[in-house]
Order: sequence, then C-alpha cells, then structure tokens
Amino acid sequence: MKFRFAVTAAATVALAACGSADDASTEAQADTVEVTADEALEGVEEMPVEDAGVSAEAAAAEAEEMSATEEAQIQAAGDNAADTAAAAMDAMAEDTGN
Repeated sequence: MKFRFAVTAAATVALAACGSADDASTEAQADTVEVTADEALEGVEEMPVEDAGVSAEAAAAEAEEMSATEEAQIQAAGDNAADTAAAAMDAMAEDTGN
C-alpha cells in the first residue's frame, strides 16, 4: 500500500513539473452540447407550453403499474450491486492488512 502511494505521489509531482500552460490553445473553451442546442434554436420565438393531455396523475399511475418480473429484476440488480460492494470492501480490507 505504501508503495502504491509513493508511486502515485511521484507521478503526480512529475506531471506537475511538466511545462506551463502559457499556450492560448490550452485556455480555449471547448464546445459543449449546449452550444449546439443554442445554435439549433436560433430564430425560434415561441415559448414552450404545457401539454394538457398529459397529467402527473397518469404518469404516476404508469409508474405504479410495474409488473412482478420487473420488480424481481430490480431487486436482483440491487442484490448484485450490494454483493459487489461487499466483495470490494473485503478486497480493500485484505489489501490494507498487507
């Protein structure tokens, strides 16, 4: 464990010592999804409106109508995640003990 920490610290220091960021290209802002979305909406003047045909009650009713197999799949996925987390904790405990 101490060896891993030492290697990580040495790599961090080595990377920090590599050059400076005086180049203008490193300070440029990257395009994001929002930029593309904003460009697609240029020229649109209408404001969004609520769809009267869809209600929160109908959406809640659909969410409650989950089948037994879906519930079983969700429970199994949760159990698998818990087992994986427990195995990871055990592995970390063994690694710390060395």
